[in-house]
Amino acid sequence: MRCYHQAFLLCMVFTFFSLVYVFNQLASTLEDGAEWNLNEQGTPDRRAHDTGHLLRKQPGLVGLRDRDRKSSGSEVQDHGDGRSHLAVVACGPRLEETLVMLKSAVLFSLKPLHFYIFAEDDLHDHFRNALDSWPRTVQSKFNFSIHPITFPKENANEWKKLFKPCASQRLFLPLILKEVDSLLYVDTDILFLRPVEDIWALLSQFNSSHLAAMAPEHEEPRIGWYNRFARHPYYGKTGINSGVMLMNMTRLREKSFKNDMTTVALKWEEILMPLLQKYKLNITWGDQDLLNIIFHHNTESLYVIPCQWNYRPDHCIYGSNCQQAHQEGVFILHGNRGVYHNDKQPAFRAVYDAIREYTFGENMETSLLQPLEASLQTTSNTYCGRASHLFTEKLKRSVASAQRDATTPRR
Repeated sequence: MRCYHQAFLLCMVFTFFSLVYVFNQLASTLEDGAEWNLNEQGTPDRRAHDTGHLLRKQPGLVGLRDRDRKSSGSEVQDHGDGRSHLAVVACGPRLEETLVMLKSAVLFSLKPLHFYIFAEDDLHDHFRNALDSWPRTVQSKFNFSIHPITFPKENANEWKKLFKPCASQRLFLPLILKEVDSLLYVDTDILFLRPVEDIWALLSQFNSSHLAAMAPEHEEPRIGWYNRFARHPYYGKTGINSGVMLMNMTRLREKSFKNDMTTVALKWEEILMPLLQKYKLNITWGDQDLLNIIFHHNTESLYVIPCQWNYRPDHCIYGSNCQQAHQEGVFILHGNRGVYHNDKQPAFRAVYDAIREYTFGENMETSLLQPLEASLQTTSNTYCGRASHLFTEKLKRSVASAQRDATTPRR
């Protein structure tokens, strides 16, 4: 009988210390958030053509008022300045790739943009000089601000080294850009094939619960990574890809998230570090895995967008498996796995090279689209090359619209 009492007491002691550990982790996270003084780590570099406009603090395009009346928005409202707000994180040898991405955004967008560039300190001058060298007519279409890479002081190195250098910075954008209501985050290896404002308009399709939009990691479960190999919870049947992430950050900052660490719902700044501590031995794709875990437990908060908004080599190297792209073309090209810089997927590289080599001010029909179509014809011996007509289907319309806009007299 004494053995049973001893075993019972040991179980109680173990349970007690486990609970103490969990609450200590949560308390530590809250302290980290309180001590996260961004001013000590540098302030954004505001350029001359960043007009210092105020981004409104009110809820997003649908509005938090919709949350109260349980209705969905039907009309796109902007930040008050009419701009789409785009963020990117660049570390290491990502300067050129990021500039080509920004170039694609500027080329095809008809409405003004604001770029938030998060980069290592030694890249700041390179970005500033490159963007300042673009023609005045192009510069008039966008503002930009350059920001340092910023993580919570506690565990900063752990966050910085998670997956690729600085990739997890995107997790902290809602906490850094506190004045920004809604934001489109994209990886550096993204190319826009239609105007940024088109994906920005998807904010109007959010219902009162949605706070972010992402595309599935895979459409075909037989080749899916998460459903075959993941050792942690993930969203839906095949997980989500975070290379293109549209966020209502006001809602995200206010949301309390369900989780599998405690019965208490946690705010964004409270959930990240405990989640990393619990799963860091089981995650492969870093911060994307953490996002999958969060939205696995909060499925109502995610608006799933079609694969044509985040079209990757996986959608064509095993045979075509993005039905929406077949119907309407590719809207955003995501050249992950370094395919813009090697010969593994020449169709992807052809698009990248065409945009990189295009000179501002030249006719886009003859200097961008036609050379690209000629290059794509040489890739027809590859799986993605056989689907490359999907790359130019929407691009043709974007070029035509941009050309018309360039020749329309301004009032």
